[in-house]
Amino acid sequence: MWLLQQADAVAVLPEIVLAILAMALLMFGVFRKDDASDSVTIGALLSLGLVAVLVIWGGEGRETAFKGAFIVDTFARVMKVLALFGSAVAIALSVNFMKRDGSQRFEYPILILLATIGMMMMISANNLISLYMGLELQSLSLYVLAAINRDSARASEAGLKYFVLGALSSGMLLYGSSLVYGFTGSTAFPQIAEALSTQGVGVGIIFGLVFVIAGLAFKISAVPFHMWTPDVYEGAPTPVTAFFAAAPKVAAAALFVRTMVSPFGNITPDWQQIVIFVSIASMALGAFAAIGQNNIKRLLAYSSIGNMGYALVGLAAGTKEGVQGVVVYMMIYLIMTLGTFACVLAMRRRGHMVEQISDLAGLARNNKGLAFVFAMLMFSLAGIPPLAGFFAKYFVFLAAVQAGLYTLAIIGVVTSVVGAFYYLRIVKIIYFDEPAETFDTMDAEVRLVAYASGAFILLFVFFANPLIELAAQAAQSLY
Repeated sequence: MWLLQQADAVAVLPEIVLAILAMALLMFGVFRKDDASDSVTIGALLSLGLVAVLVIWGGEGRETAFKGAFIVDTFARVMKVLALFGSAVAIALSVNFMKRDGSQRFEYPILILLATIGMMMMISANNLISLYMGLELQSLSLYVLAAINRDSARASEAGLKYFVLGALSSGMLLYGSSLVYGFTGSTAFPQIAEALSTQGVGVGIIFGLVFVIAGLAFKISAVPFHMWTPDVYEGAPTPVTAFFAAAPKVAAAALFVRTMVSPFGNITPDWQQIVIFVSIASMALGAFAAIGQNNIKRLLAYSSIGNMGYALVGLAAGTKEGVQGVVVYMMIYLIMTLGTFACVLAMRRRGHMVEQISDLAGLARNNKGLAFVFAMLMFSLAGIPPLAGFFAKYFVFLAAVQAGLYTLAIIGVVTSVVGAFYYLRIVKIIYFDEPAETFDTMDAEVRLVAYASGAFILLFVFFANPLIELAAQAAQSLY
């Protein structure tokens, strides 16, 4: 028994360390008499860095803990590092914003740490119960983060909407899980897969699967469970929106992939049709609904919905190549999203944030560096070669074609062309419209994130092979 407990502790060591450090920072912030925000922020960044090292160097191969409820494999390690990186950058982007906004609180980075623990549990979930626990730990922190600016009516509205709709999605996920448990006799992914291979698929399993997919689709803001996204993105403080659009999406996509491949891999044709519909609907809505947006954060909300649709194209293929495409897509999506929101955080005049797309008018004449990076990020999101965004879409569309899903791939390409319209519209405003008032000087951390992401998407073609190979290893570990 002691050996079993020791093995369990080793497998979940990064999560345990992060939880202990989060509690220690919370106690430090509570008992320190003066403002502890800066110290807690530095501590949170160091904590995320330490945990990332533990994830990378913590072991190789496939490990399980708690009687198989928790699994650590190459797929989990890669996605955890991405989630930790996204959380760290989101914290760094928020420092000066929160100070100027008057909403700096030491609880903010701690909530991100707690949400990250939930993400890591989600990524390693190998059981419907551990899946739900990780999901709720993440979600409860995100609800508070959305409304962390208590003096803002928009932020409070965003938090309330997210909470109510999140509770609905959790109920659907639980109901679906109970149906799956009732018809297979287990909540463990390997046992569910074994039961489905021997007993076959009944109507009850299909109903349960539909509800499980509905709950997971909400977490990645896929259509038709996307309704919270534009309002929450617009209402929440911009650094919080950057966090929502980055790390939690990576974790939710990883959870979606593992949940479909591990327990339900034997019945791929039964869930493939649902995922194809969700993917097409998300790509279409993301392409067309963003065209009429004037607020940059709402536009990026619809862009995020569309991007999740493209990622699901890889999952819909139901193959190793498809999962590899999803991993590559989420790597590139994370960097593009963080860079884009860094550019949005630079949209500040006289100390106040501006969010209208028209405020970018003539940026190329006032700040050539920021304008170039912003334009490259928009080109990358549109999928223009040879930028990183092109390769992200290439791998998921290639997986769809190899799986015989020609119609899905064609629809994906068409919606990419439609979506390119509103990305190129932003570039046109930046370079060709009459200049608006100059933005304030960029913060150092905002400039670093924006320029680094710009360099990544521009130079991706030169170092793509190691990342693509890593994604292939991650996909292989699921099978």
